Amino acid sequence: MEFQDVVRRRRSVRRYDLTRPVPPEVIERIVRNGLRAPSAGFSQGWGFLVLDGPGDVARFRDAVRPESDPQNWLAANVEAPLVIVALSNRAAYLDRYAQPDKGFTDRSDSWWPAPYWDIDTGFATLLMWLTATDAGLAASRASHAQATGADRAPRAVEPAVHRATVLAAAAPAGCR
Repeated sequence: MEFQDVVRRRRSVRRYDLTRPVPPEVIERIVRNGLRAPSAGFSQGWGFLVLDGPGDVARFRDAVRPESDPQNWLAANVEAPLVIVALSNRAAYLDRYAQPDKGFTDRSDSWWPAPYWDIDTGFATLLMWLTATDAGLAASRASHAQATGADRAPRAVEPAVHRATVLAAAAPAGCR
C-alpha cells in the first residue's frame, strides 16, 4: 500500500472481530516499526507491552478500570485481539541528557520545553497505528489523558513509567 493510501485509510475504529487474532508476524512488524520512531537525543525512552491473548487483555481492562464512569474509558473497555500499551519513560531522557555530550547533569526536567518522553512515545504509537493500517487492520488509541487509568497497571510492573498510551488493533468487526 502506498503511504498516502495508509494515511487516507487510517481511522479510529473501536469494534473489532474478536474471532480473528492478529498474526505474530504482523504484531512483530507493528512493534518493530514503533521502535523506529524518532526520539530526542536518541533516548528511546519507550517500552511496549503487547497483550495478544483474551486473558491478558481482560486482566489489563480489570487493572485499569476506574471506579467512577468506567464506560468513558477506552482502556477500561477495550475488546480487541491485540492491545499494545506504549509506555513513556521520563527517567530515560533525563539519564541520556545527563551524559557528557548533552551536559545537563542535574537530571532536572525543568529546562525541557515539552515532555519529549511523552511526545516521542506518541510518535512511536502513530507509527504502530499506521503499520496496523498498512496490514489491513483497524485500530484506535486512548490518548494520554484517557490513559490515566491505564497508568496504574504498567507502573505496578515498571515504576519508571511516566505515561501510557493504549493502541488496540485487529480486523474491524463485520469485515471478512
